Amino acid sequence: MPEDTMTQSADELISYMSSPSDEDQALVRKAYEFASRAHKDHKRMSGEPYFNHLYTTALSLAELDMGARTIAAGLLHDSIEDVGVTREELESEFGSEVLFLVDGVTKLGELRYRGAARHIESLRRLFVATSQDIRVLMIKLMDRRHNMQTLEHVKPEKRKRIAEETLSIYAPLADRLGMGRVKRELEDLAFKYVYPEEYEKIERIMSESKLANEPKLEKVRNNLKRALAEHGVANFRTESRVKGLFSLFRKLERKGGDLDKIHDLQAIRVVLQNVEDCYRGLGVAHTLWHPLPGKIKDYIAFEKPNGYRSIHTTVMTSEAGPVEIQFRTESMHREAQYGIASHISYKEQGSNLDRGKQKRERLWYRQLIPSLLNAPVNSEKGQPSAPRWVNDLADAHNVETLTERETFMQEIKEDFFSHRIFVFTPRGDVIDLPVDSTPIDFAYAIHSEIGEHTSSAKVNGKLVQLNTTLKNGDRVQIETKDSAHPTKKWCDYVRTTMARKHIHQYLQRQQNQEGLAA
Repeated sequence: MPEDTMTQSADELISYMSSPSDEDQALVRKAYEFASRAHKDHKRMSGEPYFNHLYTTALSLAELDMGARTIAAGLLHDSIEDVGVTREELESEFGSEVLFLVDGVTKLGELRYRGAARHIESLRRLFVATSQDIRVLMIKLMDRRHNMQTLEHVKPEKRKRIAEETLSIYAPLADRLGMGRVKRELEDLAFKYVYPEEYEKIERIMSESKLANEPKLEKVRNNLKRALAEHGVANFRTESRVKGLFSLFRKLERKGGDLDKIHDLQAIRVVLQNVEDCYRGLGVAHTLWHPLPGKIKDYIAFEKPNGYRSIHTTVMTSEAGPVEIQFRTESMHREAQYGIASHISYKEQGSNLDRGKQKRERLWYRQLIPSLLNAPVNSEKGQPSAPRWVNDLADAHNVETLTERETFMQEIKEDFFSHRIFVFTPRGDVIDLPVDSTPIDFAYAIHSEIGEHTSSAKVNGKLVQLNTTLKNGDRVQIETKDSAHPTKKWCDYVRTTMARKHIHQYLQRQQNQEGLAA
């Protein structure tokens, strides 16, 4: 909603919450009034009231049904640094939990860093806070999304840096949390500032494609709807899906700039009642049109690491040529848009975290919310632990030198936020790794002791070299021996920061022991 037409009220925020208690409503109203007063003379660079930003952040959290304390923290997240509210005052008024969330999102303020080092330190601080409570990251993502929507008011020299950081850090974070809608918005908002010429080109391609193909796609959609109804598929809806501009830009790069190789500029999405209807719909589509070889992707049976589920097929139609069609249920659609937020309505009550056996069994949910499998829970806040990859990011928070800080940034871009694959243990558990990972990365991802004593590996039942590149869906078995230990060559084999760190630590220990023996 444009800020100049936004209707701002605590009641509006509360209207998005699911059955808020009287205490929840009172907390949101109190935070609304407090932030409104604290920021009454505070302006943004655009000249508009600063409170507009806080309200928009909180509204986004309310729309995700993130709970009263999270919404309150969204309203208050800039109060400590920007308008001089003390931590003691905030804790006295709103409690230690809201203070923790605000502190986690707050910028560095009084810390000594300047320039790029300051922003690296800010990110590290965010990861540390997120490792203790993942709601911190949810607030930060909504904060960043609105800042990107108003980036044109920022000084040009800062604009590109903020956009680059959004593309390399925040959009991938949203992707790893399964928040496809937020990821796409962040990417497209940053795209025009980081690659302005390419943005204009892609926007032109997409506009021309939409103009040329929309009428043809409508014919395909009508034919599909009619056929689904004739085959007894009921209670479904269809919609058009337009590919994100930055996503198209990256795909064109991978395809050598050949637009003819891209068949999903626009797609047809069919949202159905249940999983069985998704497969029936796929069968109906294949009776109407021939599917293109290798273009059927079943992300329901084999979901993506971030939890995305849907069936994709590309068919050759007489009306519009190659067309991608997606089939999913309503719950899958919400998951694809909002990720982790579609599963957890943060009521900040431990008893509300259990959403049933079905969701406990979900692959990505186990990774994001390990507390539902009896992993440790922060007892004070009753909140689930952060994903392991967030804890791994937080582990880097003690580096001090400029070189170490720059290395930290490079590693998280190449490792945690690169393209991902997921491979399986012999028991069927999933391990999420960066592309080009090897069995040694896999072994260390399971446990450092397994990594340290890896002697051999099997992939899909076959013995392989330890430097073999793993592929999506591989089943990996690690054999260990007490006598097996890392060597210097292993450093050339591994892709993950975690594995490399453990190998270096082992080699350093060995060197120290040899020095003592001498």
